[in-house]
Amino acid sequence: MKRAAARLGSHGSLRPTAWAIAITGATALALVLGLMAGARPLTPGQLLGVLLTPDGKIDSILVWTLRLPRSLVATAAGAGLGVSGYLLQTLTRNPLAGPGLTGVSAGAVATIVFCFVFMPWLSSAFYPPIGLLGGLAAAAVTFWIARGGRGRPLHLALGGISVSLFLGALTTYFLMLSGPQVPSLLFWLSGGFQGRSWSHLAHVVPWVAIGLAGALLCRRVIGLLLLSEDAAAGMGVNLAFWKPVVLLLAVLPVAGIAPVAGPVAFVGLASPHLARFLQPQGPGAMLALSAAIGAFVTVSADIVARTVALPRELPVSIVAALIGGPVFVYLAQSRSALSGVAR
Repeated sequence: MKRAAARLGSHGSLRPTAWAIAITGATALALVLGLMAGARPLTPGQLLGVLLTPDGKIDSILVWTLRLPRSLVATAAGAGLGVSGYLLQTLTRNPLAGPGLTGVSAGAVATIVFCFVFMPWLSSAFYPPIGLLGGLAAAAVTFWIARGGRGRPLHLALGGISVSLFLGALTTYFLMLSGPQVPSLLFWLSGGFQGRSWSHLAHVVPWVAIGLAGALLCRRVIGLLLLSEDAAAGMGVNLAFWKPVVLLLAVLPVAGIAPVAGPVAFVGLASPHLARFLQPQGPGAMLALSAAIGAFVTVSADIVARTVALPRELPVSIVAALIGGPVFVYLAQSRSALSGVAR
């Protein structure tokens, strides 16, 4: 009996927990490396001294004002995108779903750019709820095109691409009317964390935390939705209530991330699939692994983006696409990956 319990534990809960701890540790290591790398590199001893005793000198300002808040924003954003991607794929039972391919990111970005251009008097504090409404509206249209998420993956892909292209055209039109603000908007639209501060971190974390905490609280419902809508309804799940709730939880992180980092590509799509390769048991483990992998990928992409072409900086989405692109190609070619979203 003890051997069976040990065997079950080693294969059921310990392995996903160990992977989550390992990926979190790797993310922490990436954060440390990110604090040392840059145009002015720091040694481990210099970094430790700056972290323990900030003195207001150049190295201290570099770490505490520029690099540390930026890396933490990237960590929170990556975790939020990973959670959002998993929830969207669960809701539609479609492996191609994600903040980019469902129109969520395009909807949030289009509404934020509209307010930035035509309502410059509006405080940026209102951008997350505005992006939330835009993302929800775009996702609703995409799901309607994809027959409520019950259509084939092709339906969702075509619907999401159509909505994203339409909203992208609107965003381009808004940019043409923005005048001298175009360069800053274009860099923001390319996705990145340059110049992000502690206030940006305080702006992102609540939205990501609410989305992740809400998803964990709803993990039993999410597990039933993974079976099928008919099975979930047969077990007493009110689909008319819970499907909008899961959609809201999926869009909440994107609404908080988009005003700060812009549309960061591929992280939300790739992170849940990378998590599935680790064979987690249950939605709770999947959420934790998706968040951890999303954070690691985004932090790593941010480090590469700001160090590979010094003194210039690349948009994070370019580096993230190099990671997520092969995953997307694999999904397009793999029937097994397309036939089922979760276990």
